[in-house]
Amino acid sequence: MRVDTASIEETCRYVFAGPAPGLVALAASIRAPRTFIKMCGRGEELLALAPPGWELQPGGYLMTHAGQDRAPPPLAPGYRLELRQEGPAILARIHAEDGALAASGYAAEYGGAFVFDRIATYAAHRRRGLGSAMIAALAARQRSPAARRVLVATEDGRALYAALGWRVASPYSTIVIPDDVQ
Repeated sequence: MRVDTASIEETCRYVFAGPAPGLVALAASIRAPRTFIKMCGRGEELLALAPPGWELQPGGYLMTHAGQDRAPPPLAPGYRLELRQEGPAILARIHAEDGALAASGYAAEYGGAFVFDRIATYAAHRRRGLGSAMIAALAARQRSPAARRVLVATEDGRALYAALGWRVASPYSTIVIPDDVQ
C-alpha cells in the first residue's frame, strides 16, 4: 500500500505486511529521500531487501485492539480537543490553555481496518492522560464496529497502548534514504 503523506519529514510511505514480491524492486527504484518503506517484521530483514543507501529507523510494534472501548477519560483541566475530517482521515489535536499544540494524531478507516497514525503527545504535556484521550476521541469516530483497530507504537508508546488493551501483533520496521539536505 502506498500512502502519500506530503509532510516535511515524509513524502510518502509504502507499507508491506511482510517480505513480499515487489519490495526489492521497489526499493531499488527509489532514489529520493523522505520516501519510507515500512514492513511487519524485523529491521535487519527489511534492510537486507534494500540496496545500499537505505537507513534503518528505530523499530516499532504493530498493535491491534479488538475489545470494547473504556469510557473516554476527561481532558486534563486547561486542554481542549479539536477533531476535523480531512478527506478520509480524521485529524485530532489537543491544545493547551495557551494555545500550544500538546498532542495530535490521525485515524482513517479502510478495508476492514481502523488505523491510528502519527499519535504524539509533546514532551511538556506528557503524563496527563492526553494520549488516552486522543485515542478515545479518534476511536469514537470509527464507523464500522467490525473494523479491526491497528496502530504502530514506539517502544515508549507500547506500554501506554498495552494498558489500554492493545496487543503486539508483530515487530514493525522502517527504512528510508536519508535526506542530507539540512
